[in-house]
Amino acid sequence: MSLSMVNKHISKRCSMKRITMTIPLILFLFFATRAGAQDAAWYERVEMNGFLSTSFTYNLNTPATMENGYRIFDQHHNSFAFDVFQLVVRSEAEKAGEAGFRFDMITGALPQYTASSGLFGGQNIDVLQGYVSYIVPVGSGLQVDAGKFLTHMGYELIEGYDGWNDNISRSFLFGYAIPFAHTGVRASYGFGDAVSAMLMVANGWDNAVENNTNKTVGGQLAITPVEPLFIAVNGIYGAEGDANNSDNTSVVDVVATYALSDLLSIGVNADFGSAAGAAAEGEDASWSGFAGYVRLNVSDAFSLSLRAEQFDDADGVRTGTVQKLTEFTITPEYRPTDRLILRAEFRMDSSDEAVFEDGASYDDPMLENADSQNTIGLNMLITF
Repeated sequence: MSLSMVNKHISKRCSMKRITMTIPLILFLFFATRAGAQDAAWYERVEMNGFLSTSFTYNLNTPATMENGYRIFDQHHNSFAFDVFQLVVRSEAEKAGEAGFRFDMITGALPQYTASSGLFGGQNIDVLQGYVSYIVPVGSGLQVDAGKFLTHMGYELIEGYDGWNDNISRSFLFGYAIPFAHTGVRASYGFGDAVSAMLMVANGWDNAVENNTNKTVGGQLAITPVEPLFIAVNGIYGAEGDANNSDNTSVVDVVATYALSDLLSIGVNADFGSAAGAAAEGEDASWSGFAGYVRLNVSDAFSLSLRAEQFDDADGVRTGTVQKLTEFTITPEYRPTDRLILRAEFRMDSSDEAVFEDGASYDDPMLENADSQNTIGLNMLITF
């Protein structure tokens, strides 16, 4: 499978039909709901927040197709991007017996890749999250969420009001080892301050509408053995193929963070995945990856973040090519205000196969593609 086919596959599996719903409509519904609310306590707990991100990416390989190889979200070379505007309306359930909800609408370039199959359809708008919550009065409180929510897996996340990654670009692990979101039901319970657990039943990987008769199950065990150290073991298992109930996909994901001080923090992420019958001649396929993160807070306004990783697509089922991808990224960050973040990035990608487009190879058919690509990125984001 060629690189262009892989990038088209990423967009295709997440594409939706165009819709006419707009942000003003969401605002209208929100304020109409507030106007009709009868419960003053509930009304006072409703909050509205937002997030906006813009960026620029330049590929030093100068690919003629203007596409960066194996990138998630920052796919376009030499291009300014309105990444995403997120509007969050929420009323959190805070104690046993309370109900709440969360609704995240996003627009921009990002929804082209995060949109759940079967939900809306379209080019540039998506419900990133939308779920109802209830805290069952059992023990310390069992929180149950039903609807669409972001995946519990991975060190990195889809950036938004809740937080953003230390680097501008996403890791290979984020893009190819784990899902983005789920539609279903999850239950979370805290066993004191040090241990919590979550169990999920969902339609599958990024499926708003079920594509077979089996459900996907997932779980998380999170522990804080010592206050600066956090460890989460995540898992997911289920049939993900269209109309295929027998070939199951599974991933074990481990995340750990440790804050040595206010100045320095480190993190690690490891993924081990397999898909039954997905390799050549119906054999089982597997993939794995490891990533390390270091963040240095030089001052209240300036930080420096480093990331290094390797992703092994042993059977080529995740990227379309049997290969080992590696990358190193350095990201300086400046915060002129509490709400505004300015970032730059230099990233070096490489593979043990010649999979990256090179401008010179495009002009001369006798030359092969490159086994590396280097990119420069700029990013500005704000929360409110």
